[in-house]
Amino acid sequence: MEECGIDEAGRGPLIGPMVMAILCGESKTLKTLGVADSKKLSPQRRESLFIKLKDFNYNYVVISPSEIDKYVMGQRLNELEELYASKLASMAPENHVIYIDSFDVNEERLQIKLEKNTGRKIICRHKADEIYPPVSAASIIAKVTRDHEIEKLHDEYGDFGSGYPSDSRTVNFVEDALKNGINIDKIVRHQWKTWKNMLNKKLKY
Repeated sequence: MEECGIDEAGRGPLIGPMVMAILCGESKTLKTLGVADSKKLSPQRRESLFIKLKDFNYNYVVISPSEIDKYVMGQRLNELEELYASKLASMAPENHVIYIDSFDVNEERLQIKLEKNTGRKIICRHKADEIYPPVSAASIIAKVTRDHEIEKLHDEYGDFGSGYPSDSRTVNFVEDALKNGINIDKIVRHQWKTWKNMLNKKLKY
C-alpha cells in the first residue's frame, strides 16, 4: 500500500530558500531503490535517486528568504512549515497515511494540528527521514531541488558555497558583499543572527 512522506531542506541556511516536498509510494519499492536520509547520501547518489523518484507522485514548494524572514521575525518558523506541510498533505490521496519529519519538538502537538488542518491521517516523528522510506524519498526531492535552486543563484551571484553559516565561503561572500555594497537582499535571510552580526560589524567601521 502506498504511503506519503513530507520533509524539508534548507531550514537553517543564511542564503537561499527552504524547500518542502511530499512523495507518495510503496515503502517496499522505495527501499529497493535505496532511498535514505538525504544528508547521508553523496550528491551524486542523491541526483541519481532524484531522477528515479520523478516517476513517483510528488510535489514541492520553494519558500523564499523574504517569506522565511517574515515568520522568523515573530519567532514563528514552525508556523511557516506547518502552513506548507498542510498544503502538501492536502495534495495527497485521501486514503494515504502521511509521515512527516517533525519540525516541532512535540511530535503529538504537531500531529494534532496538521490532522486538524487537513483531515488526513498524519504521523509526525523526529528523524522520520531515517525511519520511513517515503520521508527519505521526500528528503531527497527537497534536498536536490534546493541544490538546483542554489546552482541558479551561483550563476547569478557567484559561488557563495552552500549558503550555511558554517561554510566559510558563504560567510566570506556575505562579508565581501557588505564591504563592496553588492545587493544580496533577495537571497539572504535578514533575520538570521549571522547576518545581523556581520551588518552590525560593518556599521561600526
